[in-house]
Amino acid sequence: MERRKADILCVQETRWKGSKARSIGAGFKLFYYGVDSKRNGVGVVLKEEFVRNVLEVKRVSDRVMSLKLEIEGVMLNVVSGYAPQVGCELEEKERFWSELDEVMESIPTGERVVIGADFNGHVGEGNRGDEEVMGKFLELRKGT
Repeated sequence: MERRKADILCVQETRWKGSKARSIGAGFKLFYYGVDSKRNGVGVVLKEEFVRNVLEVKRVSDRVMSLKLEIEGVMLNVVSGYAPQVGCELEEKERFWSELDEVMESIPTGERVVIGADFNGHVGEGNRGDEEVMGKFLELRKGT
C-alpha cells in the first residue's frame, strides 16, 4: 500500500477469526471480520490518518463488511466482499448476494460507494460491456 500510495484497501480471504481493528504497521490499520481461521474473512485496511474519519463499521458476515468514513465533508462507504466460488452451495451464494444487497440498500442516496471485492467472476477477454465497473483495478481519484 505504501509503495502504491494506496490509502484504502479491501482484502479478502484474510482467514483471521474475530471482529477487530488492529494496527498492522507502516501507518496502516486493518478492520476485519472472520468466523473461521481456515476460510473466508474480509477486511478493510486504512491509512492511519483516516482512522479518525471512520463513522461506522458494519461486519455483516465473513464475506461482507463495510466502513463509512467522512472525508472532507464527503460520506464514503467502502464495502469489502468475497463471493463464494463455483463449487460452493447455492444457498451460500444466495446468502452472499442477499447480504451485499442489504448493505448497498442501507447506504443513503447521495453517499459515495466503493466496492472492493473478489466476485470470483471472469475478468478479461469475456468482459465485454462491463469495462467501467469490472476489471483488473479501478482507481478512485480525489474529486471524482
